[in-house]
Amino acid sequence: MGSQATQALLWGRSPQEWSYIQEPTGQAGYDYALKELKLTTKDKLLDVGCGSGLFASQALKTGAQITGLDATEVLIAEAKKRASAATFLSGEMEELPFTDASFDVVTGFNSFQYAASVNNAFIEALRVLKPGGRLVVMIWGNKEDCEAATYLKAVGSMLPPPPPGAPGPFALTENHLLETTLQSIGFKIISNNDIPTVWDFPDTTTALQGLLSAGPAVRAIDHSGREKVQEAITNAMQPYVQSNGHVVYHNKFRVVLASK
Repeated sequence: MGSQATQALLWGRSPQEWSYIQEPTGQAGYDYALKELKLTTKDKLLDVGCGSGLFASQALKTGAQITGLDATEVLIAEAKKRASAATFLSGEMEELPFTDASFDVVTGFNSFQYAASVNNAFIEALRVLKPGGRLVVMIWGNKEDCEAATYLKAVGSMLPPPPPGAPGPFALTENHLLETTLQSIGFKIISNNDIPTVWDFPDTTTALQGLLSAGPAVRAIDHSGREKVQEAITNAMQPYVQSNGHVVYHNKFRVVLASK
């Protein structure tokens, strides 16, 4: 069993808020990936954990053939509306429903870390890539470079106690575990860069809607109740409220490019 059953219940509660407030916070990573990949009409790209299809919609503009896979049906429905020329389906990232060597590029933006088995998810990505195909993985940068770590800490305080050894949101970042894992599976690292990104919400209400739409926050709500989670996040965001009312977090995303 993979991650789909669990993750589908968490990421589909507030699809509009996720699609139009929170998913765009990854834009700096999308821009960087597209710049590095230089996609052409000959490329077939699979976006794993495609969410509501924001990256897919931008990748389509290159003329590449785009397929998106996500655990959550309601986000797939949003993706189909956003990028109708792409192919979208729901499924397990640990059991990709594609034949070997189907794609030139596989991408995953803040998605692979939610796999029930990260290793299995990367093994599947390797399997569906053509020889010489490329993989792009975006995760959090170093904790000290991410002001949103305070939001993640607030959410974490509302979650049930994790089992011993359970990975946290920065697990793949620490000691460059992502790169080590990819190499152990058979990928060759091409580059790894930390990309600065600014989350700029127009007001605290919008910030709260976006931050509450993420899967970990939804899980925290299920455990501790919406009121307590909302209060914890609201308190945590106060240092980032600007004089104009905007809520601004400065973060970094680590984007690793590898090849088969």
